[in-house]
Amino acid sequence: MKENKMMLVVRSLALSGAVMSLTASLVGQNVVTDWNSIASSTIVAHGGKSAGSAAVWFAYESIAVYDAINSIDRRFKPMYYDGRCDRDASEEAAAIAAAHRVLVYYFPQQQATLDANYRSSLTQIASSRRAKEAGIEVGEAAAQALIAARTGDGLEADVPYQPGSGPGVWQPTPPGYLAAATPWLGTMRPFTLTSPEQFLPAGPKQLSGEEWAADYNVTRLFGAQNSAVRTAGQTEIGLFWTEHTSQQYARAWNYLVQNQRLDLADSARLMAMLWTGFSDSAIGCFNAKYTYSFWRPVTAIQAGGGNDELAPDPAWLPLGTTPNHPEYPAAHACVTSGVSHLVADFFGTSKVQVVVDSLAFKDGVHTHTFENTTDWLDEVSWARVFAGFHFLHSLKDGAQLGESVAEHVNRTSFGRERRR
Repeated sequence: MKENKMMLVVRSLALSGAVMSLTASLVGQNVVTDWNSIASSTIVAHGGKSAGSAAVWFAYESIAVYDAINSIDRRFKPMYYDGRCDRDASEEAAAIAAAHRVLVYYFPQQQATLDANYRSSLTQIASSRRAKEAGIEVGEAAAQALIAARTGDGLEADVPYQPGSGPGVWQPTPPGYLAAATPWLGTMRPFTLTSPEQFLPAGPKQLSGEEWAADYNVTRLFGAQNSAVRTAGQTEIGLFWTEHTSQQYARAWNYLVQNQRLDLADSARLMAMLWTGFSDSAIGCFNAKYTYSFWRPVTAIQAGGGNDELAPDPAWLPLGTTPNHPEYPAAHACVTSGVSHLVADFFGTSKVQVVVDSLAFKDGVHTHTFENTTDWLDEVSWARVFAGFHFLHSLKDGAQLGESVAEHVNRTSFGRERRR
């Protein structure tokens, strides 16, 4: 176990009021983070999008914002909009217009609220009327380019999936026995990858092998609801990461921008890189999930793991509520590996402070602070074992998939570009 290393990670408990104060300090500080928060409310709190798939809508919004600002700033490669704008145009107005238009397009039922946010945001920026109008024009153009480019990309397509039965095969899990979530995510057109299966991992371990038996027993012991070996600290870690992932990371990206004191253009670029990397990691991950359809620990352990050397435990339940999609590879490992490597790439070092808080507890908001992106990924990986959701091999392969996606994003997109 990596318990000693994990315990070096700085962890603190914060009262809800303190965290809300930190969140409030972001408002007005940067329109990119402001609209990232508005996107979170629109996509998750009111839009009801799931933890894995929600990142796709965040990517739509953040890419449009990036392209809008970049058309004025002109330092980096555009994603979908390659127009040029007067450098005197307001970058803030461009970002606001782009974010607003994309969110209204995908969530038209929330237009009244989004329109109010739009008007409020525009009144708070200190730019001339002409600069605002020029910024709004380019923001609208960047949004329309994004919408046109992503039309027909497979978003929420009707992709049938029929769960199977028997050893090693995913089945709906307790307590809700819900249908498999978002099989369409693994088939949609990625943002930077050549295909959803570009980094398809090799697959789960054979049920007859020693590696499978070892992984099975680690999760059986440490991930059980009533585990006798999991410590109180490990239990807290397991539960910490059960909040809606996109919602949780939306706040973390805002903290990162604020703590690193990024300017508007760099804020937009980082946000677009992270949501694009999250989305492509999730697309690749869900493609693998529905390719292999591997069973969850709660199913495997109650049934005895499909291995004569392993004893079934019909009463076994996980610490947390199992997500309703196949186990392999682990989605949180895929996406956290992707974004943690992108953070290190962006800043040129893994020694970056990352602050993440969690709303998964009844006693208030818990906050974990990491001084290195590798510690962040390490904790997330073990958290999925402590929660009883995953096996170690799935976490290892998920992390490799995410790292491959991050390398691809960093190599192909958002880089510097000389413009004539």
